[in-house]
Amino acid sequence: MNSIRCLFRLPFGWQPLVLLSLLAGCSGGVDPVLGTPGAGLAPTITATSPANTTPAVTGVATNSSVFVTFGQPMNAATINTSSITLACPAGTPVAASVSYDAATQVATLTPTTALSPNTVCVASVTSAAQTTAGFGMPSPYTWSFTTTGLADATRPTVSVTTPADAAPAAPNNTRVSATFSEAMNPTTINGSSFTLTNTTLGTAVTGTVSYSVASRTATFTPTTPALLPGNNLFTATVTTVATDLAGNALAGNSAVLPAAGNHVWTFTTSAVSDSTAPTVSTVTPADGATAVCLTRVVSATFNEPMNAATINTGTFIVSSNGVPVAGTVSYDAASQVASFTTTSSAGFAPSTAFVATIESGATGVADLAGNALATDRVWGFTTGTAACAGTVNLATAASFGAFGGAAGITNHGVNTVVNGNMGTTAACTLITGFHDAANNYGETPLDVGAVNGVINCGPPAPGTTTTLDIATRALADAQAAYNALAALPPGSDPAAGQLGGLVLAPATYTSAGGTFDITTGDLTLDAQGNADAVWVFQSASALTVGLSATPRRVLLINGAQARNVFWQVGSAARIEDGSTMVGTIIAPAGVTISTMGQTAQTTLVGRALGLTASVTMVNTTIVAP
Repeated sequence: MNSIRCLFRLPFGWQPLVLLSLLAGCSGGVDPVLGTPGAGLAPTITATSPANTTPAVTGVATNSSVFVTFGQPMNAATINTSSITLACPAGTPVAASVSYDAATQVATLTPTTALSPNTVCVASVTSAAQTTAGFGMPSPYTWSFTTTGLADATRPTVSVTTPADAAPAAPNNTRVSATFSEAMNPTTINGSSFTLTNTTLGTAVTGTVSYSVASRTATFTPTTPALLPGNNLFTATVTTVATDLAGNALAGNSAVLPAAGNHVWTFTTSAVSDSTAPTVSTVTPADGATAVCLTRVVSATFNEPMNAATINTGTFIVSSNGVPVAGTVSYDAASQVASFTTTSSAGFAPSTAFVATIESGATGVADLAGNALATDRVWGFTTGTAACAGTVNLATAASFGAFGGAAGITNHGVNTVVNGNMGTTAACTLITGFHDAANNYGETPLDVGAVNGVINCGPPAPGTTTTLDIATRALADAQAAYNALAALPPGSDPAAGQLGGLVLAPATYTSAGGTFDITTGDLTLDAQGNADAVWVFQSASALTVGLSATPRRVLLINGAQARNVFWQVGSAARIEDGSTMVGTIIAPAGVTISTMGQTAQTTLVGRALGLTASVTMVNTTIVAP
């Protein structure tokens, strides 16, 4: 009846697509004639991979496919090379095949050859794409991205799980989620690739699997029984059926990288259910903030892990004078931060008041136990006239976990793992103690380093002119990023170069004495809810993290991201045994990680990029963000 009453109030002569949209608004998404949610609506696109963002995504591998997730069931016959196209560059069509998966409502465009390197590509979904009810796209949907010079051979990993591995008392009504290190092929995230087993009873748990493209998170929702038995051990498994956009299978946590393998974790349930509604603990910009820079990301930090599938443009809305702003919404499971980014390249309108709303209730955001936000979280801010300071573009160097300039890379110890590519412009013989999927580089029984990516270096074999060209380009891009960091206006030196024990907001920090040390305590980087917050540390000479037998950590809180932390070091950097470092370190004189003979694992969530000298590791884990 509500839909019929809305229909009678419509002005005479409104077009059918507008009419259908209004009917959907009146009926809560259920078509008044066809009944099925969305069945009578013009098709919408809920996500793309590569993502449609502003600025456009860069660093897309040349062997990537393109994925489009629709909001309605589509007529497979209309999803073809006429309705979904790719041009690299614009005006130069890419030969490709197109397929459609009805279960996930995902269309896949697979190029027949590698995409052109370092090229702006334009993808488009035309009005020929139609729903199963026969409604077409109201207008073409177009977005762009830029390729890198490299193919993607790096296997994806699972970076965050909820419940966490070995969690002792997970609520018995929890959903189980896994967040990946990179964008995944949505059609490979399903009941075959994500399973849950009651290990105590030896039975499989029945459930459904969903995947949030924007958050790179897969969620398993148990269906029978509604509650998991309390005080039982469960085993969750994401298998190698799951692949990234380039078709690389998952690298498991129990396999020796870079081999493909399942990611397996366990948790024990409590006899108690979670019935507590989540809350929003912080927001950014702050409520009532003025002179907000135009390209600011609007974000909200939750007090507990959330169901990524409930956080989208329908539940996180930014508006001005009641008119929603076009944008994209993502959720970072590690920091529990939801972010709204406007799709306008210029950002938000200047000198304008905006209202941000996180929706509550049955159709709003919810935690992993299904508890919805109790009331809408609403706050406001007013923009100024200036754009926000941007991050530094690493270009092709972004895919490298370690780069040894023209001097090579050395590993000692059997527990070194590099998640990302590795390279040097030196001969491959100057890389020792490593292997990738194809080749061994001077490994011995005591020096074993797994590279979950590709090693690029100069001849002789396995080096080629192609791998040398790739390494040379990456070195040039790393040098350009170093120069850009060094050219930024200097910032403050909050403690005469000693960063230990400090809590620092996003900014540029410059050592007056030429060195930065994190030795007297841990350093905490507080994003204050802004997932795009950037830190730049400029030191004319050296960087030291930790002391011998006294490891130190860099901690990220309130939405801080390792990919947005940069260390421009004029000479050499050193990370001591057992320390945990964060950010991209670019140092002409190289990076030394740990000490030969040490068995404590040292971790760098970032990159170690030497411009002229080598990178040396001992029992080190590097994760390129």
